[in-house]
Amino acid sequence: MANFKREINLYDAVMLVSGSMIGSGIFIVSADVARQTGDAGWLLLSWLIAGGLTMMAALSYGELTSMFPQAGGQYVFLQKAYNKLVGFLYGWSFFAVIQTGTIAAVGVAFAKYTGVLAPSIINDDPLISLGGSFQITTQRILAIISIIFLTYSNTKGVKQGKIIQNIFSSTKIIALAFLILIGFIYANSEVIAANFNQIFQSHPTAQLQIDSTWIATTIGGMGIILALGITQVGTLFSSDSWHGLATAGDEVINPEKNIPRGLIIGTILVTVLYLLTNIVYLLILPLQGNPEATDVMGRGIQFAAQDRVAAAATEAIGGPSMAIFMAVLIMISTFGCNNGLILTGARMTYTMAKDKLFFKNFGTLNKAGVPSTALWWQCAWASILCLSGKYGDLLDYLMTVVILFYVLTIVGIFILRKKMPDHPRPIKAPLYPVLPFIYVVLASIIIIILCKEKPQFTYPGLGIVALGIPVYYWFKKKED
Repeated sequence: MANFKREINLYDAVMLVSGSMIGSGIFIVSADVARQTGDAGWLLLSWLIAGGLTMMAALSYGELTSMFPQAGGQYVFLQKAYNKLVGFLYGWSFFAVIQTGTIAAVGVAFAKYTGVLAPSIINDDPLISLGGSFQITTQRILAIISIIFLTYSNTKGVKQGKIIQNIFSSTKIIALAFLILIGFIYANSEVIAANFNQIFQSHPTAQLQIDSTWIATTIGGMGIILALGITQVGTLFSSDSWHGLATAGDEVINPEKNIPRGLIIGTILVTVLYLLTNIVYLLILPLQGNPEATDVMGRGIQFAAQDRVAAAATEAIGGPSMAIFMAVLIMISTFGCNNGLILTGARMTYTMAKDKLFFKNFGTLNKAGVPSTALWWQCAWASILCLSGKYGDLLDYLMTVVILFYVLTIVGIFILRKKMPDHPRPIKAPLYPVLPFIYVVLASIIIIILCKEKPQFTYPGLGIVALGIPVYYWFKKKED
């Protein structure tokens, strides 16, 4: 019988965490945050909140990963703290939308930026319409090819997967650091004055879209708090997938120490890079912009073409030729990100299958010691989502649910302290119970804001999770 192989050391773990986190979000999300908040200080605070929450969660997760350092990650934590149903509902959502939808979105982002190099060949113009939003386009075909290639590479063993991850993660971190460096070198003094002279305005001017028209709207007080909560959909999504390492616990060397350390170092590294990148945007581009402007300075961060803030910043520094540099950087970033997502994602459904809560063949390993069947089914479903064009909508539906499951997982630390007081905890949550409590409170506030302000996304997401209840009992019936 094949077994998992422990091939992932601490450096690999850090590259897996940081590489899975850095996808396309950091290059585009700031445009929407700028529109929602209307101020440089509030934009940076939105990213700081997301980074702070991510680091608090990672620090708290350290205790859980040291307690249960095996394949399955969050599914295992929820099952141990609550019951099999709660764990299954997360695993169901993870396979149905959270992980596969993210793989599809990142794959399409890779294809979209590859299209910058060959726009006449790689685009989203339909070649064949399959009905509704299902279309075959060169862009979607390339996205699927990239997913298939990375899936095939990961079926060859975790060593092959980690080599790809290390190469692409280190390359994009270096490239992002280079972008930050040249941003500080070519900072625009007029832009700095416009963005920072009145930072953290009490009544900033946000841009709200009503019937396809952008309306400048003054917000303040509660309006700012609501805006910061709403923007967490984008900033937290850009910082998500940090926990994927925990799903590969059986393949990590000295997992009790290297998993929590990898989570903490990786999330801190990415949080710092994200904050510095946003500072660079504010040193190069005016935050306020006009959607009708024809140049990058006129459109500003708020109305960067197709929200490509990083592309606009590099164009402001070096002209249109710099767009090639940015396209290549994002291609590297998204390709490496998807490798990490694909590598870790199948480990959760593998563990669910071993618990007889998913299809039996998902719970098998190939000769290389990886769950190849789970990998290929993950690939197939992500590819279908690519063709559907609806992966973005599904992710919008699930973001509130993702945060909710994080809250339940962190609350699980309190439950397990009482439920399993004598269970070995090589690493404990620092500043317990204060740090986990702060996370739970802040994340719960964000959930409440999203339920109030974005019900069109929140409630369908809860509906997708609820669909897992009859599926759970179907698997339970098969087990009996």
